[in-house]
Amino acid sequence: MATSTPAGKTAASETKETLRFLLKLALFVFILRSFIFAPFSIPSESMLPRLLIGDYLFVSKWNYGYSRWSLPFGVPLIPGRIFASDPTRGDTVVFRSMEPDDHDVIKRVIGLPGDTVQMRRGQLFLNGKAIPKQRVADFIVPISPNFPEDKCGTQFQDVGANNQPICRYPQFRETLPNGRSYMVIDQEYIPIADDTPVYRVPAGDVFLMGDNRDDSADSRFAPPEGMGYIPMERIEGKAIVNFWSTDGSAEWLKPWTWVSAARWRRIGEGF
Repeated sequence: MATSTPAGKTAASETKETLRFLLKLALFVFILRSFIFAPFSIPSESMLPRLLIGDYLFVSKWNYGYSRWSLPFGVPLIPGRIFASDPTRGDTVVFRSMEPDDHDVIKRVIGLPGDTVQMRRGQLFLNGKAIPKQRVADFIVPISPNFPEDKCGTQFQDVGANNQPICRYPQFRETLPNGRSYMVIDQEYIPIADDTPVYRVPAGDVFLMGDNRDDSADSRFAPPEGMGYIPMERIEGKAIVNFWSTDGSAEWLKPWTWVSAARWRRIGEGF
């Protein structure tokens, strides 16, 4: 004679299976974000011209080893730094800033332990030698919800094609001794940022700078104005590729605006 399973037991079994699946999924995501890849979104203009507000990128987690800051929320499960490897000058890295206002930040590695770093009249000096700084075409960013007019000084505001408001910044190419080359923005002469003392990077730390040299709270400034030297164990990973970019004009209830707001040319850009 056939027997039937009580409805209550069937529902309980399905609930357990669902919970088991969700736990496995959570564990998979935890491992993926901690040790392989993690997404990161750009909240400020400190890394212009390479990164715009509204850019989304993947960060690889294995390049420099692992520490507690590799894990979500800095869970203290990893003592010190394991499988450690130093970054290369010119790498773009995501790291956890120092307390008390610790949060994820993205900057470029300029100085390694033992290096000296200085700015003189807006030019970068590394270990006493001037880093070549070549003037190139202006960097142009359209005015948009993710980059409104108040982020662009009056002297840089202009009009582009189809009478679209734009921001036009002086742009330069810097080339480090190892051959790594990247663009920077130098808006104006600001003594505190463009004429600095000589910084000697301590053992175990890195010196980081934003590519938007006049609008970046970086290692040139001590906390709380900046971030000072950053311990290598706080580096979470290396920027790899942009996987999405939006100018901020999209509306969730209007899916067609997701397409028009996308900055398609930026998607797939590597570092």
